[in-house]
Amino acid sequence: MNKYAYFLGCITPNRYPGIELATRRVLEEFGIEVLDMKGASCCPAPGVFGSFDLWTWLTVAARNISIAEEMGTDITVTCNGCYATIQEANHLLKQNGEIKEKVNNILKTIGREYKGTIEVKHLVEILHENITYETIQKRIKHPLNGIKVAVHYGCHFLKPSDVRAHGTVERPAMLDDFVIALGAKSVDYKDKTMCCGAGGGVRAGNLDVALDYTRQKIENMVDAGADCLITSCAFCHFQFDTGQIELTEKLGKKYELPVVFMTQLLGLALGMSSEDVSLNKNKTQTQSFTSKL
Repeated sequence: MNKYAYFLGCITPNRYPGIELATRRVLEEFGIEVLDMKGASCCPAPGVFGSFDLWTWLTVAARNISIAEEMGTDITVTCNGCYATIQEANHLLKQNGEIKEKVNNILKTIGREYKGTIEVKHLVEILHENITYETIQKRIKHPLNGIKVAVHYGCHFLKPSDVRAHGTVERPAMLDDFVIALGAKSVDYKDKTMCCGAGGGVRAGNLDVALDYTRQKIENMVDAGADCLITSCAFCHFQFDTGQIELTEKLGKKYELPVVFMTQLLGLALGMSSEDVSLNKNKTQTQSFTSKL
């Protein structure tokens, strides 16, 4: 498939539009078009919303999916939270006719229907399975030789593993292999699969706890010698990028590990500039990283 409905979610358009810019430009390089989902709403957030009100969560997600069904194309996302909701809701609705009927009875009141005719793919899946890392490797103009990258997977990309089959949850490899395909080195570090700190409403409910998770992950990455960290989730990206500014203000110690979204890193390897992929708009300064390229 060379067209996908792009479910932007909330964080990307409101806080990190550079993620969208980099994603559109990179996918275009490989002949993939991403289409606007007109009328799409919040996914809604999986951890908090889905835990408190399953039916509203499912119905809103089904409404979003129905927009892509009308467009006749699968959905792609650049946020693990959006992926968790849209992909898992799609899975539940396809597997359970009773749930699907109940949700459609609600959607009927606004003239919509969930049909179950499309799939939901994370950007990582498109790069790994549709484009393939081998193809990406052949198109690289600026190999990232010598760059040490700390990979952050994020919770919702990997779990629940029976719904999202991306290999072992304990030792995932998909993003590490991506980094290696770009010519860089994926560094191992302590507590690699730990949460960024923001999920499940923790950032909104207790910022100090969320930032302590972020601090631990950043320090572990720095201790491993990372030049930057990459994310595949807009919310994790926000937590690491904005969170380091907050940590610096809170603790009086400089936290400045460059945070790079995976399509920004890929864009650089394809020969694009920092401005082309909006890397210069991230809050953490990236000069120390880009000067090594």
